[in-house]
Order: sequence, then C-alpha cells, then structure tokens
Amino acid sequence: MTYTTRIKEEITKNSNINESEKICELSGFVRFAANLKNNISITTENASIARHIYTSFKEIFNIQPKIIIRNQKRFRIKQIYILEINEKVEYILQFLNVYSNNKKILPESYFLSTPEEKIAYLQGVFLASGTINDPSTSGYHFEIVTNMNKEAVYLTNLFKELDISAKHLKRNSKFMVYIKNAEVIADLIKMFHATQSYFYFEDIRIYRDHKNMVNRLNNCEIANQEKAITTGLKQLEAIKYLKVNDLYSLLDNSTKIVLDYREKYPEVSLKELADIISLETEYNIGKSGVNHHFIKVKNLIKRHQEKSTS
Repeated sequence: MTYTTRIKEEITKNSNINESEKICELSGFVRFAANLKNNISITTENASIARHIYTSFKEIFNIQPKIIIRNQKRFRIKQIYILEINEKVEYILQFLNVYSNNKKILPESYFLSTPEEKIAYLQGVFLASGTINDPSTSGYHFEIVTNMNKEAVYLTNLFKELDISAKHLKRNSKFMVYIKNAEVIADLIKMFHATQSYFYFEDIRIYRDHKNMVNRLNNCEIANQEKAITTGLKQLEAIKYLKVNDLYSLLDNSTKIVLDYREKYPEVSLKELADIISLETEYNIGKSGVNHHFIKVKNLIKRHQEKSTS
C-alpha cells in the first residue's frame, strides 16, 4: 500500500464531518474523478473510496449508485470499482455546484463559505486526483492533477485562502498544483484529519531534519579541521623561513613561545593553540593574540624579502 493510499483510506474513515462538508467533499471528488456524459460514472481502484463515495451519494441524495466490480489484468490482477449514477444527474451536478445550465462551472463563492467547507472540498479533490510522496523514500511533494488550467488556478487560490502556499504549472497536456514545503504538507495532512499519516510524516521529517543538521555540523567541523591544518602548515613554513634566514633571534620572547608551540602542535586551530599556551605556560593569550604574533612574523618575512630583492 502506498503512502497516498494510506492517507486516502484514513480520510474515508473520518466520521467527524457534517453534512455541508460532505457535500463540498463530494463536489470536489465528482469534479475531478467523474466521467460526465449521460450519467455520472466514477472509476477507482480503492475499495474504501468507492464505499465512501457510495455512502455520500446515498445519504445526500437518497439514491443507490450502481456498483460494478471488475478484475483488471496488467502486471497483476486487481479489482476496480465503477460507480454509476443514472438518476437525478442534472440535479446532482447543479446541487454540487459542478454544472449550471448544462455547462461546467467553478464553485461559486457561496458554495464554499467557511474554511471547513474549503478544506472538505480540497479533501474531495485529493481523494480524486491527489498524491503525496512517502517522505521516507523520496523528497517532500504533494500534487493534484487536472485537465484545465482554470481549475489549477482556482485550487491555487483556494489553498491561498487557507494560508497554504501552493504553485501550479503545465505538465504535458495537463496542469499540476503542487506543494514541496514539508511543513505545509504536514499541515495539510493534519487538516484532512489523517492523524496516523500525519504522525508518520512528522516522524520521518524530524528524523531527516536532524540527520541533515548532523551532516551539516560534521561537514562544518571537517572544513574547520582542514582550514586549521592548512593554516598550521603555512605557519610552519614561515617559522622555517625565519630560522633558515637567521631572523628567529629578532623575535621577542612572547612571539618565540607562540612559534615554539606551533611547532609542537601543527594541526590545532589558533583557538586551541592559545588555550594550550595559556595552560602550559605563564603567558595568557587568546586567539587574536596568537594571530597578532603571526602577523608580526608575516611582516618581518615580507620586509626581509623586499630587502633581499632590492
């Protein structure tokens, strides 16, 4: 079972939904899942969704959709469920705000008047045409696919009204509304009352965020170590230059202490070198003090090289 299927099955088992929200959910589902010609025909591979939509039609319109179960053979045998509504078709489509005067329309403002009704509508759309990647196997991605650009724009704006940032784009001959922000997707799953799926998503997200943070810290630590080693090697070369050219004796005692300890501990950082000197000698010094001594050494070498070439 895919993660999307788990979320959808959890949504269909939610009983905490009133009649107006059921109507809005059914409207979103019919708009995105139904084949609308002479009747309303809905095909799904998910038994829970088929049962849920059947119940909604029965409770709201007092009808019994015809159910056809077929075995489909491709890579494996699986059942598909076909719901057909052949009565009150025009009335149902108008009542669900899908059609008006035999023309497909976008939901009118009065139809989705509360945040709960908007969420229910989006829930129905998701049941019909939505997917969410399993966070344990790939990146964070939520999407809804539609055939019409105006429906993609409408959904994007509807998400915005709920303070959810979604984007839309054209992909091949279809249009996709998508979200890639992990926190936003988690909030959406929570809005759909898919509690167990929400906890699973958050557990994976927290684990991945922690792992990424640890990796960043490790990378930062490795970079700092490499920087300290590079700095130490350059300072050893400077010390060697001083000794080869008889410049070492020109240094004051405090600078000689710093250079002597750099030779003893070539791989440590300036901060660590300062701590070692302060601990093992009577000379208390900080990182900036150590750096100051090496600036003096650099300037001494520079003056010597300029004098030698003149």
